[in-house]
Amino acid sequence: MSEFDDLLAANAEYAARFSGSDLSGRASRGLAVVTCMDSRIDPLGLLGLAPGDAKILRNAGARVTDDVLRTLVLAVYLLGVERVLVMPHTDCGMSKVTDADVHALTQEKGVDTRSLEFHTVPDQQAALRHDLTRIRTTPFFPHPLPVGGAIYDVRTGQLHPVEL
Repeated sequence: MSEFDDLLAANAEYAARFSGSDLSGRASRGLAVVTCMDSRIDPLGLLGLAPGDAKILRNAGARVTDDVLRTLVLAVYLLGVERVLVMPHTDCGMSKVTDADVHALTQEKGVDTRSLEFHTVPDQQAALRHDLTRIRTTPFFPHPLPVGGAIYDVRTGQLHPVEL
């Protein structure tokens, strides 16, 4: 596992000082955050949260896909989530390409991805509003489930709320 030795060594150090064994797995602040997989985003830090406070769901573009809805249903009914924040970010790679671009790129490498939908984001505010509406109108959640949206600015660290 030489490609992962650095990570295993870092984990050994982390485990030696680990103090989270008392966390229950429930979202102690009743929050779920849907955000992007971008490594510039520290969802706990930017929201003033600590481990155990919230459920963090990450994917490319912070999109509310079927899998995110499935996970939110579990989070609401099993893990103490009472509110949801959808938080995409500025300078997102998903806003710089289309699904067709991604299919063409993979096709150049001999990989056919036409069976996948990548949920690229040509208009970030419109996509966020769509995703907020998707959560708010799904029949799977108790109503009213507070749902908010904000775009995180990766250059300033600020959140900019987006209303429907």
